[in-house]
Amino acid sequence: MIILRIILWIIAISAVVGLVAAVIDIVNNKARGFYARCIKRFLDAFLSTGALIVLSPFLIILTVIGAIKMKGNPFFTQERPGWHEKIFKLIKFRTMSNEKDKNGNLLPDEVRLNKYGRFLRSTSLDELPELFNICKGDMSIIGPRPLLVKYLPYFTERERLRHSVRPGLTGYAQAHGRNEISWEKKFELDVWYVEHLSFLTDVKVIIDTVKVVLTHDGVSLNALEDFDEYRKHSANANT
Repeated sequence: MIILRIILWIIAISAVVGLVAAVIDIVNNKARGFYARCIKRFLDAFLSTGALIVLSPFLIILTVIGAIKMKGNPFFTQERPGWHEKIFKLIKFRTMSNEKDKNGNLLPDEVRLNKYGRFLRSTSLDELPELFNICKGDMSIIGPRPLLVKYLPYFTERERLRHSVRPGLTGYAQAHGRNEISWEKKFELDVWYVEHLSFLTDVKVIIDTVKVVLTHDGVSLNALEDFDEYRKHSANANT
């Protein structure tokens, strides 16, 4: 009986947060389609609030472990472009330590990425704090992943369409190649998602994401070349 009451309270709190968020979004959101304008924000706020409440003990444990393993702040924050390229602060669990050499310079990424950080990345647990971004309205559960602010000048007009929706905790590109596909393919999939945004598309992305996480398909700890540098090199190659 007590468990049932707790569940009902969690649902009630999440529903209130979801309704408030949805009403605010309906006023401000000019997206086409009933789902994109009225339903998606409610589901994001409802599910992220519920997840934060349910997962709070687990998040606290990861925070404590992260503080020990990273020898300091377990969180990583960084400015990213969001909905309509509005800048927000993304929050994740830190996967690299701040270890420095004797001259005070940060050690190479491969050195600072310890076993704990690799575990967080391979299981995508480092993304969990982004639930706060979703609840706040900076992000959505499903959408193109938020990239670096310095990449903004290098997008084509069509690629910029990825910013016409909120960035996501996971997205169509993450569920179909993750970080093993080229930049062009990522953006192609991002734009496809924007142009085919629907409830069924989001459900499919969630299902495919679960499969990717469980099988580790498409997971690579070797990052692509920074997009801005990639575009510069591509431009130089074509001149």
